[in-house]
Amino acid sequence: MHFIPDALDDYVVAHSEKEPQLLQQLTRETYQKILQPRMLSGHYQGRILSMLSKLINPTSILEIGTYTGYSALCLCEGLKKEGTLHTIDINEELEDFQRKYFDKSPYGRNITQHIGNAIEIIPALNHKFDLVFIDADKPNYVNYFNIIIEKMNSGGIILSDNVLWSGKVIEELQPNDESTEALIKYNKLLAEDSRIETVLLPIRDGLTISRVI
Repeated sequence: MHFIPDALDDYVVAHSEKEPQLLQQLTRETYQKILQPRMLSGHYQGRILSMLSKLINPTSILEIGTYTGYSALCLCEGLKKEGTLHTIDINEELEDFQRKYFDKSPYGRNITQHIGNAIEIIPALNHKFDLVFIDADKPNYVNYFNIIIEKMNSGGIILSDNVLWSGKVIEELQPNDESTEALIKYNKLLAEDSRIETVLLPIRDGLTISRVI
């Protein structure tokens, strides 16, 4: 979803950092072979994730929701040389696809894949994180936050994707719309939790930056 006119959005993208060739290849193959290719972070948001990671220069990253690996590779661009990125996805059918592109990149050895339920996997990770990216099933956003907040280093950053949900968060809530209801609760939590400071950005479908105090 774009919150500015298409012509202006095109100008913004044209005057932002170019998309790396490997990620262009990943995008093409995702659209050719994988269901729901719109789940990709994409060129512009990917460059935002890359820039934020470079500014943070994390030692440890957690990603909840791998999909085909695009956002993981963007986040790795700012990772310290010996840093680690742990990425979790429920879909085991995408594991080999992800690994193929991870190993084509300079970051293959830095990335650890986890397949399964993130709510079960995260507590078992013996790590504190500098950067977390949440981009998975929306009804569990609050649950993910409650698990990861205790695993964040002071000053760590939590990025949350799709928090505007095509504008549905300000529309009348429809019956049985579990995802929109969950995101409304999640956005309220981020705005009110005293352990973090938060800015919600109208980038693509909404991206929240929360800094752990």
